[in-house]
Amino acid sequence: MKKYFYILILLFLYTHVAAHTAHYKGIIKIEMEVFRNNKLIGYSNYFFEHGDNTMTVKNYTQFKVKLLGANIFTIASEAIEKYKNEKLIQFKSITFQNRKEKYVNLNYNNSKKKFIIDGSSYKGEASTDCVIGNWWNHKILEANKQISPLTGSIKDQVVQLIGKENIIIYGKSYDTHHYKLKSKDDNLPKNKKLDFDIWVNTKNNLIIKVSYSRMGNWEYRLKNFKIN
Repeated sequence: MKKYFYILILLFLYTHVAAHTAHYKGIIKIEMEVFRNNKLIGYSNYFFEHGDNTMTVKNYTQFKVKLLGANIFTIASEAIEKYKNEKLIQFKSITFQNRKEKYVNLNYNNSKKKFIIDGSSYKGEASTDCVIGNWWNHKILEANKQISPLTGSIKDQVVQLIGKENIIIYGKSYDTHHYKLKSKDDNLPKNKKLDFDIWVNTKNNLIIKVSYSRMGNWEYRLKNFKIN
């Protein structure tokens, strides 16, 4: 019975999301703060521009992990996504991870009906059911595959609805759905696996919090968002 309950919930969410993707048209900004072991270390902010049947999303992410005053892990990343008629047509990013450059250049090929990716870890084609692996788009919870926004690699994933939870972020209470997102292949090396807990606001489908463990306990927390 529980299995069928979860299927019904997921079907409801999919229908709801498909009917309300236009709510992004009102979003101007999403600000997330990055924590490691409950200590603020940086940010990941998204800025939205809207045109006639188009939307552009710009992301700026920076954080630093220090040990004894020295930087042991750093990220500085900029990315831009372009959508037309609610479909991804272009994604570009450049990232410096510990001073090592990573990049993605993705374009939609209309004749092939596929994405063409030139990335630092993958060069080739990808089906259009892939979603860019970022934390503004709740459609990542509907996809079977995600594209790394840092390197362009394609990762198979499975998503499980854990249940409803009320959480408090920055003193605000949110009714959420809690999901578990993991790699489909459980035999991948630990540093290659997807293993995220994600909480989505049931009111507006914004991702409220993301947590994972890798060299510490990490959280992305929604600090603020602005609607036109």
